[in-house]
Amino acid sequence: MLSVTDLFSIGIGPSSSHTVGPMRAACAFAAFAIAEAAGRAVVRVTCTLHGSLSLTGRGHATDRAVQLGLMGWMPDAIDPDAIGALLDGLAQTRRMALGGRIGVDFEPARDVVFAPDFDPGHANTMRFAAVFDDGAGCTQTWYSVGGGEIRAADAGAADGANVAVPYPFETAGELLAQAGAAGLDIAALVAANEAARRDPAETGAFLDSVHAAMSACIDRGCRTGGELPGGLSVRRRAPSLEAALVAESGDPALAARHMMEWVSLWALAVNEENAAGGRVVTAPTNGAAGVLPAVLRFYERTTPGADRAGVHRFLLTASAIGMLYKLRASVSAAHLGCQAEVGVACSMAAGALCAVLGGSNAQVENAAEIGMEHNLGLTCDPIGGLVQIPCIERNTMGAIKAINAAWLALRGDGQHVVSLDAVIETMRQTGEDMGSRYKETSLAGLAVNVGVKVPVNIVEC
Repeated sequence: MLSVTDLFSIGIGPSSSHTVGPMRAACAFAAFAIAEAAGRAVVRVTCTLHGSLSLTGRGHATDRAVQLGLMGWMPDAIDPDAIGALLDGLAQTRRMALGGRIGVDFEPARDVVFAPDFDPGHANTMRFAAVFDDGAGCTQTWYSVGGGEIRAADAGAADGANVAVPYPFETAGELLAQAGAAGLDIAALVAANEAARRDPAETGAFLDSVHAAMSACIDRGCRTGGELPGGLSVRRRAPSLEAALVAESGDPALAARHMMEWVSLWALAVNEENAAGGRVVTAPTNGAAGVLPAVLRFYERTTPGADRAGVHRFLLTASAIGMLYKLRASVSAAHLGCQAEVGVACSMAAGALCAVLGGSNAQVENAAEIGMEHNLGLTCDPIGGLVQIPCIERNTMGAIKAINAAWLALRGDGQHVVSLDAVIETMRQTGEDMGSRYKETSLAGLAVNVGVKVPVNIVEC
């Protein structure tokens, strides 16, 4: 079984699969290479990026993430404000401390290679290699499979911890059946499963940290202006939008007339932070990081009695829905298109909001289904390979859809024609049928039809 910690993690932008995952893989390889060297000097380290990681790697800062990971940095530990100085120092000296420990000559333009061929293992493939002073060396191949999760190419089915949980499930049908038999709501069922892994107080503290990071990201995005990096000259809109809403409606907590605009603002703020490389919560990805925080803040601002327990219930319910997508399909846009990112986030947020507004388990499942049904076929075609257009605004649409889906489900009795399991399988099939040009490669759609020339999507072989 997956855990709530597999759905939410705190890291940096702009992409969970192109930035967070590669940084983790590079850090893991650095530790592996140091162990394999066994006292020998490491004379060279290289990383070759394949498929989507190559085609949109520059726009997603994949090369920068790899360099930081090789230096031993992890996305949840690095200070985003320190990244520029670290990379500038490497570019000037052409020498890094591999894993933070061993000095190695490294030239970024030479040692991070962009190879646009697709590996059959996954659309996001990284091949690392190290050479020792005696001519020997070592290699590793990693896949970035979505949401910041990485998987070794040679990983077996039995790899990883196998924790026995009281209420295992792989489908929504099983989830509803388990919860019904135990007399639990979905959040309580997930909490019971988490208790098999760690003390409940630890899970509570984790959820508090996720909530705090989401809130801080919204607030930081609302007060930070300027232009986003990357060459598209996209100006950050959140500060001016917030100022206009405050001027028109006064106290944000009482601005019912403009509430949908506030929700859009909160989602916009998060994804502008993400596009700028700020600290965000992967939920379930960085490209879709604004949906859940915006809907969660909507719950907090509009629901009488909203409290810490409600926030936990929201996040636990959302994680259960996200687990189903990760188990049965994917949360990787490179694999199944943006329906696997913004669509999944919308589905998670819809079910979670329905739960905290008093919905039954059947209504929660209905809300999650509605959230995905109306995102089916959503392509991923970022202009210039940047997580900006259409990604930022797409999060605002996902948040609004999630709220509407929850309201629709709450007006029903939980009975509906299309099940969540059916819509997840449809999403998977649709993504498999979708041409690779529309799955985070920037080779089709808006990326080629808007006439914007951005020098970040140059492919090197």
